Amino acid sequence: MPSSRRAILLIAHGSRRLQANAELENVAESLRQRGHFDFVQPAYLELAEPTIEQGAAACVAHDARVVILLPYFLSPGRHVAEDLNAACQQLRRLYPHVHFAVAPPLGQHPAIIDILLHHAWETLAKTETPPSR
Repeated sequence: MPSSRRAILLIAHGSRRLQANAELENVAESLRQRGHFDFVQPAYLELAEPTIEQGAAACVAHDARVVILLPYFLSPGRHVAEDLNAACQQLRRLYPHVHFAVAPPLGQHPAIIDILLHHAWETLAKTETPPSR
């Protein structure tokens, strides 16, 4: 296998609700289908498995040499600013032969703004009904 294999470790908060965690699995599958990375692994910061460390181990087991910790978070709060960076440092110690990097959260990316407007307009269209007579 080539030494430049790239992986995404897609990270969400995690939930006790299985339906909430299933959403991340669906997003990971959509990323896989795009085919831009050799391996895509979902992981959770807390409350669910696989953990970040377990997810990273899966990436390494698939011979990833570059792993992007991709937060499925909107803002750079404590989890992104502190927890993910600490996890990245730990993974670098565990796997010194692998390059780990943390991507920015979704934030104010123009595509997110477009999605928010799309959802607002869809909801408005469903709620705007003519007054009853």
